[in-house]
Amino acid sequence: MICLPKISESRFFAPLIIAACALASPVSAQAEGLFDLAGPGHWRLVASPYSLHFTHNEKHRYVWAIGAERQLDNDWLWGGSYFSNSFGQPSGYVYIGKRYTDLFASQPQLFAQWSAGVLYGYRGEFQNKVPFNHGGFSPGALFSLGWAFNKETAVQANLLGNSGLMLQFSYDFH
Repeated sequence: MICLPKISESRFFAPLIIAACALASPVSAQAEGLFDLAGPGHWRLVASPYSLHFTHNEKHRYVWAIGAERQLDNDWLWGGSYFSNSFGQPSGYVYIGKRYTDLFASQPQLFAQWSAGVLYGYRGEFQNKVPFNHGGFSPGALFSLGWAFNKETAVQANLLGNSGLMLQFSYDFH
C-alpha cells in the first residue's frame, strides 16, 4: 500500500498524516528489494521529553517527540515520529536505520543507532534552519548512543546535527 497524502495547510495534521502513512506503508520499500521491512521483529514506542540546544536563541521553544519504530530481527529498523521542533512548529520524521547492540563485551547494555529519512515541518521564517529544505521537507539523520536497562526499556541520546541533543526513552513490545 502506497500512501501519498495531499498535504493540507493544517499545521497540526500534515506531519501526523505523513508519519502515519510511512508507518503503514513498508511494502513500497520491500517491493524495491531494499529490506524485508515486514520481517520478524518487534515494535518500540519512543518518547523524548527534553532537548538541549547547543546555542541559545530567543526563538527556541520546548522540544518534545513521540514515535514508533519497527525493530527487525536483523537489526534494521523503520519508523516515524511526531514532534514539536525548536521553533514550536508541529513536525514529523519518517526514517529507516540500524541498531548496533553489544558494542563492548564488558558493557552489553550499550548500543548505537543511526537513522536517515525525511523531515517535515520547518516552514516560514525557519525554513533555512535545516539544510536542503523545500516546502517544509528536508533530509534528516540522527545518530544515537543508548543504554538498555532490560529487554524492554532503554534510554538514548540523539544527536540533532550541530543543533543539540535529545533525550529519548523507549519501551519494546516483544
